[in-house]
Amino acid sequence: MRLKLSFEVKDGTFERPNKHAVQGFIYNMLKETEYGTRHDQSRFKFFTFSDFFRENGHWTFFISSPDPGFIRTLHSKIVGRKTIYIGKHELKIAGLKRFKLPLRRAFQTGSPVVLYRNAEENEYFKLHEHRDLLFFLDRLRENAERKYNAFYNDDFTLEGPIFDRLIPKLRKNGKLDVYVKVVKNGIPFPVIGSNWELLEKERIERHERRFYRFIMDAGLGEKNSLGFGFLNPIRR
Repeated sequence: MRLKLSFEVKDGTFERPNKHAVQGFIYNMLKETEYGTRHDQSRFKFFTFSDFFRENGHWTFFISSPDPGFIRTLHSKIVGRKTIYIGKHELKIAGLKRFKLPLRRAFQTGSPVVLYRNAEENEYFKLHEHRDLLFFLDRLRENAERKYNAFYNDDFTLEGPIFDRLIPKLRKNGKLDVYVKVVKNGIPFPVIGSNWELLEKERIERHERRFYRFIMDAGLGEKNSLGFGFLNPIRR
């Protein structure tokens, strides 16, 4: 399930807020609800959010989760408010919508997909440098299976690759990787990921549909609750 939030900037200027500030906004909205301790739990958080983009004259972003109650709770805490605060910005709410999307076979990323190459050394996988698509696909599948099985208390294993066709999104400088500066407690640190024009599964079997619906809303890869790995289903 998804939440679409559109807003206007009260002072007329807007700098895209740091992803940690957006995460903080979400956790703040969840205070005094059944999800109020989600940020303290040492497990998957089961939500993600998109990058900010302009639509119909407003700044907009999406929050998604495979847990409908999570999205309903966020919606109930925001609906009726005239303004919200994300980071240093006071934002005037211009639109709020809660909805579901049908499952598709193809996706685009709405925020970079992040994977560790070596988590113990805090080394990210760099598509342009490491050029190992098999590693990327295997790690994506393993990570998605762990999250899915934790969410549903299952032991599901996907047969074959998680996607059959992939088209990366090149940056203007020709690079494949995206470097995002995240600031936590005043300390900046880089997160490295990649954006994709297309991530496609040629055929999703009936017993795989719940798995692909899950990753569509939970996000791909690492650091989903910091707004990485957001997926948009697309028609093909």
